[in-house]
Amino acid sequence: MPTEPLSGKSALVTGGSRRIGRGIALALARAGADVAITYRSSAQQAAETVRDLEDLGRPALAVQCDVRSESSVRAAIAATVSRFNRLDILVNNAAVFASAPLDTLSLDQWDTVFETNARGPFLVAREALPHLRAREGRIVNIGSLGGEHPWPAHAHYCASKAALHMLTLAMAKAFAPQVSVNCVAPGWIELDPQDAELAVHFAARTPMRRNGSAEDVAQAVLFFAAGPRFVTGQVLAVDGGLGL
Repeated sequence: MPTEPLSGKSALVTGGSRRIGRGIALALARAGADVAITYRSSAQQAAETVRDLEDLGRPALAVQCDVRSESSVRAAIAATVSRFNRLDILVNNAAVFASAPLDTLSLDQWDTVFETNARGPFLVAREALPHLRAREGRIVNIGSLGGEHPWPAHAHYCASKAALHMLTLAMAKAFAPQVSVNCVAPGWIELDPQDAELAVHFAARTPMRRNGSAEDVAQAVLFFAAGPRFVTGQVLAVDGGLGL
């Protein structure tokens, strides 16, 4: 793969100010893309990520956006296209993770997860589609191992990610041939030092004997963003074999 396979292209990463989203944004910038990120409340972290993107020599933009809102999503897409004059890559990363006993799960808890994890990617993809079609672009959704395996304490989260996996397949058919659509489904990604006990637990269960990193997820996104356009409708587990 060329050193900067995304040179001349622009990307939008929802929820790109921190954690996995930040790692994805930085990887796309290192690959040559101009990068816009959205954030909902983490303005300071978004500003820091933009500085880091610019330090890589790439134009960058942070846009406040609530992916649950049509008007907010439209404004974010418009701001991205206005800044870069094009949109080639969309990464639907913004998501919420939640836990609750299924037998006491409230409707508000259910809806809160679904409106971000399933409705959000639908809204962002729909609004970005005309621009992506014009550039024969790519969509990469960020799913989860939980979308493939049932976690009883996280039923609403698992169901929302399973919905996103199926939405990926439907988008791949509906948006072809101009736009390829794929999904990266991470397993346990080690991000927070306070989760050290869980990290040891999951690493011991993982055939690769370690946990994933934001960079592992970012490299999988980069494959779909810069690899063969003929690859579409795929859900790629990035879990070190944890789901086997």
